[in-house]
Amino acid sequence: MEGSFKGILYPARLPTFNRLPAPASVADLVQWFWIPEWDIEPGRTSRQHLIAYPASNLVVQQEDVVFSGPTTHAAYRDLRGRGWAVGALLHPAAVPLFTSDPGGLRDAETVLAFKDLHASVSAAMKPSDGGAPDRTASDDGARRTLAVDAFVAWLASRDDVLTEEALLANRMVEVIGSEPGVILIDDVASLLAVSPRTLQRIAKKYVGLSPGALIRRRRLQDAAERTRSDPTADLAGIAVELGYADHAHLTNDFQRYLGFTPSTYRRSVAGEA
Repeated sequence: MEGSFKGILYPARLPTFNRLPAPASVADLVQWFWIPEWDIEPGRTSRQHLIAYPASNLVVQQEDVVFSGPTTHAAYRDLRGRGWAVGALLHPAAVPLFTSDPGGLRDAETVLAFKDLHASVSAAMKPSDGGAPDRTASDDGARRTLAVDAFVAWLASRDDVLTEEALLANRMVEVIGSEPGVILIDDVASLLAVSPRTLQRIAKKYVGLSPGALIRRRRLQDAAERTRSDPTADLAGIAVELGYADHAHLTNDFQRYLGFTPSTYRRSVAGEA
C-alpha cells in the first residue's frame, strides 16, 4: 500500500518491511511499530533513503536499544548481512520519558540501557525453527506480532502518567500531519485554540523541532509521495496543491532537504520500477 511507504524515497530498494499498529494500551505513546528484516548477500550493501517522520524513535536492534532523535534532512542507512530491527515511532508525549532534550538529539541517536526490553524483543524475533528456509509467511508474521507484544508489554509496565501538556503536543503533531490546509503556525494555533508561543514551547520540549519545521516536513513527504506515485502529475500542480507558492519553491525545498530536484527524483524512481 503506497501510504505505508510515506517517507521512504525508494520503496523498490526496501528489504522486508512491516508496519504494525499500536494497540490502545500505548496509543498515546506510539504512532506505530515498524520492523525491517534483511538478508543481504556477502560483500553487498543495501542503502535505504528516507525522509524520516519529524519524530523520535525507540528502536530495538540486534546489538542494543537506541533512542533516535528527530531528523532535519533526508538520511540513509546502509544494510549489510542479515538482520532486523523493531522500532516504535513515538508520539511527542513519549519523548520526555526517554530524553529531556530532543533537540540535542537532532540527526543523532543514543544507546539506552534497557536490557529487559532488548531481551524480550530479541527472543520474540528469533525464529523458533532456527531460520529454516521452508518457514512460512505466517511463521514470520507471528514472530513480528510477538515482538510488538513484548515491546507493548514493556512500555505498559512503566506505568507512565501523561500530562495534559503532553497530550496537547500529540494533538499538535496530529493536526500538522493530517490537515493539508495547515500551512502556517497560526493555522495550527487556531485549530487547537492556543497561542503560537505555546506551540513553539511544546514543540521544543516534546519534538525537538519547530512547528514550522514539522509543517515543512509533512509537505515535503507529501510532495515526494505524489511525485513518485503519480508519474503523470504536473509538478507545478503538485506544488500548488500542497501550498507551495510555485514550482520553484517546491524545487528549492527538494534541493535543500533532499539534495535533488523533483524531476530528477521522478526519473530515478522510474528507472527502478
